[in-house]
Amino acid sequence: MALWRGRAASSKLLNMLRPSMTNAFRSHSTDVADRQAYSMVLAANDMRVGTTIRNMNLSPDQGVNDSLHGGMMNQMLYLDINSQIGSCMPLSAMRIGTMIHNIELRPGQGGKLVRAAGTCAKIMKEPKSRYVLVKMPSGAEKLIDTRCKATIGQVSNPSHGTKKLRKAGHSRWLGRRPVVRGVAMNPVDHPHGGGEGRSKSSGSHGKCSRTPWGKPTKSGYKTGPLKRRK
Repeated sequence: MALWRGRAASSKLLNMLRPSMTNAFRSHSTDVADRQAYSMVLAANDMRVGTTIRNMNLSPDQGVNDSLHGGMMNQMLYLDINSQIGSCMPLSAMRIGTMIHNIELRPGQGGKLVRAAGTCAKIMKEPKSRYVLVKMPSGAEKLIDTRCKATIGQVSNPSHGTKKLRKAGHSRWLGRRPVVRGVAMNPVDHPHGGGEGRSKSSGSHGKCSRTPWGKPTKSGYKTGPLKRRK
Protein backbone atom coordinates (compact mmCIF):
# COMPACT_ATOMS: atom_id res chain seq x y z
CA MET A 1 0.00 0.00 0.00
CA ALA A 2 2.82 2.38 0.85
CA LEU A 3 4.54 1.57 -2.47
CA TRP A 4 1.31 2.31 -4.37
CA ARG A 5 0.94 5.65 -2.58
CA GLY A 6 4.55 6.55 -3.39
CA ARG A 7 4.06 5.77 -7.06
CA ALA A 8 0.82 7.75 -7.18
CA ALA A 9 2.48 10.74 -5.52
CA SER A 10 5.44 10.65 -7.91
CA SER A 11 3.12 10.41 -10.94
CA LYS A 12 1.05 13.34 -9.69
CA LEU A 13 4.19 15.41 -9.12
CA LEU A 14 5.47 14.58 -12.61
CA ASN A 15 2.17 15.63 -14.19
CA MET A 16 2.32 18.93 -12.30
CA LEU A 17 5.89 19.67 -13.37
CA ARG A 18 5.57 18.54 -16.98
CA PRO A 19 3.70 21.62 -18.37
CA SER A 20 6.08 24.10 -16.72
CA MET A 21 9.14 22.16 -17.89
CA THR A 22 7.78 21.94 -21.44
CA ASN A 23 6.98 25.67 -21.60
CA ALA A 24 10.41 26.59 -20.22
CA PHE A 25 12.14 24.35 -22.74
CA ARG A 26 10.12 25.68 -25.67
CA SER A 27 10.88 29.28 -24.70
CA HIS A 28 14.62 28.59 -25.08
CA SER A 29 14.39 26.33 -28.14
CA THR A 30 14.91 27.30 -31.76
CA ASP A 31 12.31 27.55 -34.51
CA VAL A 32 13.44 24.24 -35.99
CA ALA A 33 12.97 22.45 -32.68
CA ASP A 34 9.46 23.90 -32.28
CA ARG A 35 8.34 22.37 -35.55
CA GLN A 36 9.57 18.86 -34.70
CA ALA A 37 8.53 16.31 -32.12
CA TYR A 38 10.92 15.55 -29.28
CA SER A 39 12.25 12.04 -28.77
CA MET A 40 14.83 10.26 -26.61
CA VAL A 41 18.02 8.95 -28.24
CA LEU A 42 21.00 6.96 -27.01
CA ALA A 43 23.78 9.25 -25.85
CA ALA A 44 26.91 8.80 -27.95
CA ASN A 45 30.36 9.09 -26.46
CA ASP A 46 31.98 12.57 -26.67
CA MET A 47 28.57 14.25 -26.98
CA ARG A 48 28.28 17.52 -25.10
CA VAL A 49 25.49 19.92 -24.15
CA GLY A 50 24.56 21.91 -27.24
CA THR A 51 25.79 19.31 -29.74
CA THR A 52 23.73 19.37 -32.94
CA ILE A 53 22.72 15.96 -34.26
CA ARG A 54 21.04 15.23 -37.57
CA ASN A 55 18.54 12.59 -38.64
CA MET A 56 18.77 11.92 -42.38
CA ASN A 57 15.71 10.11 -43.70
CA LEU A 58 15.59 8.00 -46.83
CA SER A 59 12.32 8.27 -48.75
CA PRO A 60 10.88 4.93 -49.92
CA ASP A 61 10.81 5.96 -53.60
CA GLN A 62 14.54 6.67 -53.69
CA GLY A 63 15.88 3.28 -52.62
CA VAL A 64 19.57 2.53 -52.84
CA ASN A 65 20.95 4.39 -55.84
CA ASP A 66 24.24 5.98 -56.79
CA SER A 67 22.91 9.54 -56.85
CA LEU A 68 21.76 9.43 -53.22
CA HIS A 69 24.93 7.69 -52.11
CA GLY A 70 27.13 10.10 -54.04
CA GLY A 71 25.31 13.17 -52.78
CA MET A 72 25.53 12.20 -49.13
CA MET A 73 29.09 11.00 -49.51
CA ASN A 74 30.15 14.31 -51.04
CA GLN A 75 28.43 16.14 -48.21
CA MET A 76 30.23 14.06 -45.57
CA LEU A 77 33.61 14.46 -47.26
CA TYR A 78 33.60 18.16 -46.41
CA LEU A 79 32.44 17.56 -42.84
CA ASP A 80 34.67 16.31 -40.08
CA ILE A 81 33.56 12.88 -38.88
CA ASN A 82 33.80 14.10 -35.28
CA SER A 83 31.08 16.67 -36.00
CA GLN A 84 28.72 13.84 -37.01
CA ILE A 85 28.85 12.03 -33.64
CA GLY A 86 25.28 11.14 -32.64
CA SER A 87 23.79 11.73 -36.10
CA CYS A 88 21.53 9.05 -37.55
CA MET A 89 21.53 8.21 -41.26
CA PRO A 90 21.25 5.21 -43.62
CA LEU A 91 24.24 2.92 -43.96
CA SER A 92 24.41 3.79 -47.65
CA ALA A 93 25.44 7.34 -46.68
CA MET A 94 28.42 6.27 -44.55
CA ARG A 95 32.02 5.49 -45.37
CA ILE A 96 34.22 2.49 -44.79
CA GLY A 97 35.73 2.38 -41.31
CA THR A 98 32.96 4.42 -39.68
CA MET A 99 32.19 3.48 -36.06
CA ILE A 100 28.43 3.12 -35.57
CA HIS A 101 25.89 1.90 -33.02
CA ASN A 102 22.11 1.44 -32.65
CA ILE A 103 21.81 -0.40 -35.98
CA GLU A 104 18.56 -1.47 -37.58
CA LEU A 105 17.99 -5.01 -38.81
CA ARG A 106 15.20 -4.04 -41.21
CA PRO A 107 14.55 -0.61 -42.74
CA GLY A 108 12.25 1.44 -40.50
CA GLN A 109 12.21 -1.14 -37.69
CA GLY A 110 14.27 0.88 -35.22
CA GLY A 111 17.67 0.24 -33.69
CA LYS A 112 18.20 -3.34 -32.50
CA LEU A 113 21.96 -4.00 -32.55
CA VAL A 114 24.90 -2.51 -30.63
CA ARG A 115 22.99 -0.60 -27.96
CA ALA A 116 24.88 -1.57 -24.78
CA ALA A 117 27.04 0.94 -22.94
CA GLY A 118 30.46 1.50 -24.51
CA THR A 119 29.86 -0.70 -27.57
CA CYS A 120 30.31 0.14 -31.24
CA ALA A 121 30.46 -1.60 -34.61
CA LYS A 122 32.61 -0.90 -37.66
CA ILE A 123 31.80 -0.76 -41.37
CA MET A 124 34.23 -3.11 -43.11
CA LYS A 125 33.38 -2.45 -46.78
CA GLU A 126 32.23 0.53 -48.80
CA PRO A 127 28.37 0.52 -48.75
CA LYS A 128 27.82 0.66 -52.51
CA SER A 129 25.72 -2.48 -52.99
CA ARG A 130 22.47 -3.68 -51.43
CA TYR A 131 24.19 -5.07 -48.33
CA VAL A 132 27.13 -3.79 -46.29
CA LEU A 133 29.53 -5.79 -44.13
CA VAL A 134 29.54 -4.68 -40.49
CA LYS A 135 31.83 -6.01 -37.76
CA MET A 136 30.02 -6.48 -34.45
CA PRO A 137 31.57 -5.91 -30.99
CA SER A 138 31.82 -9.69 -30.59
CA GLY A 139 34.04 -9.91 -33.68
CA ALA A 140 31.36 -11.51 -35.87
CA GLU A 141 30.74 -9.95 -39.28
CA LYS A 142 27.17 -9.42 -40.43
CA LEU A 143 25.60 -8.34 -43.73
CA ILE A 144 23.04 -5.60 -43.19
CA ASP A 145 20.77 -3.83 -45.67
CA THR A 146 22.19 -0.44 -46.64
CA ARG A 147 18.72 1.09 -46.29
CA CYS A 148 18.88 0.45 -42.54
CA LYS A 149 19.82 3.41 -40.38
CA ALA A 150 22.49 3.63 -37.71
CA THR A 151 24.01 6.25 -35.43
CA ILE A 152 27.59 7.40 -35.83
CA GLY A 153 29.93 7.01 -32.87
CA GLN A 154 30.22 4.86 -29.78
CA VAL A 155 27.63 4.45 -27.05
CA SER A 156 28.44 6.54 -24.00
CA ASN A 157 29.72 5.24 -20.65
CA PRO A 158 32.51 3.00 -22.01
CA SER A 159 33.78 2.32 -18.47
CA HIS A 160 30.59 0.41 -17.62
CA GLY A 161 32.21 -2.96 -18.31
CA THR A 162 35.24 -2.23 -16.12
CA LYS A 163 33.28 -1.49 -12.95
CA LYS A 164 33.74 -4.00 -10.15
CA LEU A 165 31.10 -4.89 -7.60
CA ARG A 166 32.55 -4.46 -4.11
CA LYS A 167 30.22 -6.87 -2.35
CA ALA A 168 27.44 -9.35 -3.01
CA GLY A 169 24.79 -6.88 -1.95
CA HIS A 170 25.73 -4.62 -4.87
CA SER A 171 24.40 -7.26 -7.26
CA ARG A 172 21.14 -7.38 -5.34
CA TRP A 173 20.84 -3.60 -5.64
CA LEU A 174 21.03 -4.03 -9.41
CA GLY A 175 18.25 -6.59 -9.36
CA ARG A 176 20.45 -9.64 -9.97
CA ARG A 177 19.42 -12.66 -7.96
CA PRO A 178 21.95 -15.39 -7.02
CA VAL A 179 22.44 -18.38 -9.32
CA VAL A 180 22.73 -21.82 -7.72
CA ARG A 181 24.34 -24.77 -9.55
CA GLY A 182 22.18 -27.79 -10.19
CA VAL A 183 24.77 -30.22 -8.80
CA ALA A 184 24.58 -28.39 -5.47
CA MET A 185 20.82 -29.06 -5.14
CA ASN A 186 18.81 -32.04 -4.04
CA PRO A 187 17.25 -34.47 -6.54
CA VAL A 188 13.81 -33.03 -5.81
CA ASP A 189 14.96 -29.56 -6.92
CA HIS A 190 17.04 -30.26 -10.04
CA PRO A 191 17.85 -33.25 -12.32
CA HIS A 192 21.56 -32.76 -11.52
CA GLY A 193 21.01 -32.90 -7.79
CA GLY A 194 21.93 -35.74 -5.46
CA GLY A 195 24.45 -38.53 -6.01
CA GLU A 196 27.87 -39.08 -4.55
CA GLY A 197 30.24 -36.27 -5.39
CA ARG A 198 29.74 -33.94 -8.35
CA SER A 199 27.59 -36.24 -10.40
CA LYS A 200 25.00 -35.06 -12.93
CA SER A 201 23.59 -38.51 -13.58
CA SER A 202 21.80 -38.77 -10.21
CA GLY A 203 22.50 -42.50 -10.03
CA SER A 204 21.60 -43.33 -13.66
CA HIS A 205 24.50 -43.53 -16.13
CA GLY A 206 24.23 -42.06 -19.62
CA LYS A 207 22.22 -38.93 -18.81
CA CYS A 208 23.44 -35.67 -20.31
CA SER A 209 23.09 -32.17 -18.90
CA ARG A 210 19.50 -31.11 -18.43
CA THR A 211 17.50 -28.02 -17.64
CA PRO A 212 15.68 -27.68 -14.32
CA TRP A 213 12.59 -28.98 -16.14
CA GLY A 214 14.30 -32.11 -17.48
CA LYS A 215 14.98 -31.16 -21.12
CA PRO A 216 18.43 -32.07 -22.52
CA THR A 217 20.73 -29.12 -23.19
CA LYS A 218 23.13 -30.93 -25.57
CA SER A 219 23.18 -33.51 -28.37
CA GLY A 220 21.12 -31.29 -30.67
CA TYR A 221 17.86 -31.83 -28.80
CA LYS A 222 15.04 -29.79 -30.31
CA THR A 223 13.44 -27.59 -27.65
CA GLY A 224 11.34 -25.33 -29.88
CA PRO A 225 7.94 -26.05 -31.44
CA LEU A 226 7.99 -28.62 -34.25
CA LYS A 227 7.51 -27.26 -37.76
CA ARG A 228 4.37 -28.21 -39.56
CA ARG A 229 4.87 -30.90 -42.14
CA LYS A 230 3.82 -29.93 -45.64
